[in-house]
Amino acid sequence: MRYMLIMRTPAGFEMPEDVDFTEVVNAMGAFNESLIKAGVLLAGDGLAPPEEGFVVDFDSTPPVVTDGPYTEAKELFNGFWIIQTSTKEEAAEWAKRCPLGPGMRLEVRRVTETEEFDQDNEYIQKEYEWREQLGTDRPVQG
Repeated sequence: MRYMLIMRTPAGFEMPEDVDFTEVVNAMGAFNESLIKAGVLLAGDGLAPPEEGFVVDFDSTPPVVTDGPYTEAKELFNGFWIIQTSTKEEAAEWAKRCPLGPGMRLEVRRVTETEEFDQDNEYIQKEYEWREQLGTDRPVQG
């Protein structure tokens, strides 16, 4: 099973001044290395600050694009990992090892597999073809 670990911080969160950023990078690097050595890391990245992003709001036609920062947000999505584990419990164990500090949260969500959807659907069939073309074809997880 694949799980996405989503790093969240409160809106307006800033790293405390007494925290050495090099130590934070080193701790995160060691965590990433442990995921790689265990063979569970599939992907992961940090995100640029919200000021560099935008939101597309579909409440109107045409959709409205608004530049960040997002004043209405209570939490910001700052980065993610996608891991592959045998169980939900194993994913939780990896999540608990993440070197995040007070005020930060890690949301863990299972990533759906193509096999979970109606296999007669035209676009589900195309999904298999697209994955093969992109070289992201994965074996069916049991």
